[in-house]
Amino acid sequence: MKRENRKKQNRRKTGVRLILLSFLLIPLFSYLYIISLHSNNLINLPLSILMVWLDVASLFILLAGIVLVINNKKDENYKKMRLWKKIVLTIFFIGYIGCSSTLMILFYGPYNGFRDWYVTSAMTTLSHQYLATWIYDDDTIEAIRYDNDVIEVKEDTNPDLVEITGGDVTISVYANQYEEEILKKDKGNDLYKIIDIKEKNFKGKMAVIYDPSKVHIAPSKYIGSDVETAKGQMIYTMEKDSGSVISMNASGFYDPDYNSKGGVPRGCVISNGKKIINNAGYKFSVGGLIGFNNENKLVLSRTMTCDEAMKSGIRDAIQYGPFLIVNGKSSYVKGNGGWGVAPRSAIAQRKDGIVLFLVIDGRQKSSLGADMKDLSNILLRYGAYNAANLDGGTSSAMSVNGSIITHPMNGNFQPKTRIVPDAWVVHK
Repeated sequence: MKRENRKKQNRRKTGVRLILLSFLLIPLFSYLYIISLHSNNLINLPLSILMVWLDVASLFILLAGIVLVINNKKDENYKKMRLWKKIVLTIFFIGYIGCSSTLMILFYGPYNGFRDWYVTSAMTTLSHQYLATWIYDDDTIEAIRYDNDVIEVKEDTNPDLVEITGGDVTISVYANQYEEEILKKDKGNDLYKIIDIKEKNFKGKMAVIYDPSKVHIAPSKYIGSDVETAKGQMIYTMEKDSGSVISMNASGFYDPDYNSKGGVPRGCVISNGKKIINNAGYKFSVGGLIGFNNENKLVLSRTMTCDEAMKSGIRDAIQYGPFLIVNGKSSYVKGNGGWGVAPRSAIAQRKDGIVLFLVIDGRQKSSLGADMKDLSNILLRYGAYNAANLDGGTSSAMSVNGSIITHPMNGNFQPKTRIVPDAWVVHK
């Protein structure tokens, strides 16, 4: 009799284990099948069919477990599972099923907000695009990017509309708090001031430069066109070498292995009236030339070539985008702009000639990052008349007097920036 009871107990324990195993497998294979319906990159058709069969097999495991439990009822000598084990298992399975179901709803449910943020953020990192391509097919990704885009103003800047005054220090009554922050200079410093940017989901730094003639491009000593030999530098190194007091990342760069030396900029680089390099093979779908002319006015041109820029008197320039504000008109940002939420850098000029450097921290609990709409809103608030987005992500950083004052974060969530081909700097 005792042997029979032991057998029943063992069969019952086996049944319980089979039920618990099925609770693990059924959601797993179901979710993988759902992913397979939306992605052709992670799970192909044969694997999709396999997921169905594995799900069916998991259901049979569940039924087998239930049958074993029902057919082998407990007797008075049956050892009950300890309470703490029941609590742990209950919490685990509620968390497992609840969290995984929530993720499926976020990724594939009717609400588009999370999905759009996830895809656009992943696709603009370059090194982590697989996070989107593994769970969405190409058509879905393309549709999401279409719904989240920056529709730029279809004109170039008109420098005549900017009148350089550097800010009127005699003002005692300001239009608003942002004008006061800009125009009220720090005591003993007529060159620049630093403003803390604090929003609900992000924070950063804005450098206000009162004399636009001091703003230049400082290229890396090793900038070039060969990915193997060209090498970037840290922005504070270029700041120091150029005799400057402020620096911020500028050009985007070729990064084929996502771990390049950062020395090959995309497009044209002009510094102090000299054409440093022109990697014209890169085609800009948005933005274009971002530079200052000999009148120290920010020029944004969607069509100007590097040679045309030189002939027209552009003294310092790079190429990037999108353009956020042109002649006081803000670009139309659909959704989140298609660039996701990430660390960001931007450059702008007010109508009075004051230049703004903006860097937003990202990939941190205290600062998730900004999208294109966030950048535009901040710059408009501070009176930007012309503005352009710059390279973001791990490259986004600002240095003052040789020290990084922002909090850069790389794609692996490590607190560090990287070497870049050039930097916007402010000469002493």
